[in-house]
Amino acid sequence: MEASPTYQPGSAEDFDSLYRASYQRVLRTLTGIVGDRTTAEECVQEAFVRAFKAWPRWRPDAPAEAWVHRIAINVATSHRRREALRLLRERLIAVGREPTAPAPDRTESSDLLDAVRRLPAPQAAAIVLRHVHGYTNREIAAALGVAESTIASRLASARARLRTDLEGESAGMGTLEPSR
Repeated sequence: MEASPTYQPGSAEDFDSLYRASYQRVLRTLTGIVGDRTTAEECVQEAFVRAFKAWPRWRPDAPAEAWVHRIAINVATSHRRREALRLLRERLIAVGREPTAPAPDRTESSDLLDAVRRLPAPQAAAIVLRHVHGYTNREIAAALGVAESTIASRLASARARLRTDLEGESAGMGTLEPSR
């Protein structure tokens, strides 16, 4: 990862530069976390609005993009929680109704992307930041405001869960030999 540009807290021009430089990476991160590009775009916009409001108070002790990522991941995590509650409410309301056929999945994605979407948000964030954006564990820890050892643990747990999930899918399809 290249050196971070120098930004001045509170500078509208610097925030605009930060927005242009980091928008696509933040969007890719949130798409991996929330699983839907449209929803990710909404979360990214909300994150940048929050970041802009807090921009005068930003401290350059961590890279500005890492700070924006942290805000964006918090927004995405909150969205996932709200969505889970909404789905639970819908299921509870549907109790007692006649069963209906499940709606077809509107997303067309790979098995790996689907598996990442099923991870808990902190694990999904760590996987996307590490393997999509190429951040180091130290950089991810700074972005998320946790210890570097926590990131290592999240990555190990996420990889194990993905391995189990993906091996289970391929075993169910009978297309791959079991790993030895």
